[in-house]
Amino acid sequence: MEDRDVDAILAIQSSSPEMAQWTMWDYNRVAAGDMAGWVAEEKGEASGFLVARQIGGDVEILNVAVAPDARRHGVGSALFEAAIAWAKSLGAESAFLEVRQSNHAAIQFYERHNFQATGHRLRYYTAPVEDALVLRLSLG
Repeated sequence: MEDRDVDAILAIQSSSPEMAQWTMWDYNRVAAGDMAGWVAEEKGEASGFLVARQIGGDVEILNVAVAPDARRHGVGSALFEAAIAWAKSLGAESAFLEVRQSNHAAIQFYERHNFQATGHRLRYYTAPVEDALVLRLSLG
C-alpha cells in the first residue's frame, strides 16, 4: 500500500458500510509502514485492499474490502494469500480477525480460508452497534 492508493481505498471502503470505517489518516499510517497493507489492482485501478499487523507471535487482520464489481473474482482470496504468506514469513503462529456477527458473506469467506470462530466481542462495532465474532487461523 502506498500514499497514491489511499483515495481509491477510501472509495472501496465507502462502498462497504459493513466494514470498519477508517480515516485517511489511518490509511496514510499504513502507507508509511506503521502496519502492513496490500492493494489488489485490476486494469490499473484498485479493486481491493487488506491491512494487517504483527502482534507478538500472531498477525491480526485489521481491515479488508473488495470493490463491489470485483467481488467473487478471486481478489479477496489473493489478498488473503499474500497476507498469510507474510504472516508465515514472520513465523506467526496464528492469524486473527473480527467480523460483524451479521456479515454472513464475510464469515463464509473466512471459513473457506480455514478461519474458525474462537470468541465473541460484545458491542465491538458502532454505527450500528453490533457484536463481533473473533476468528482464528492456525498457521502452525
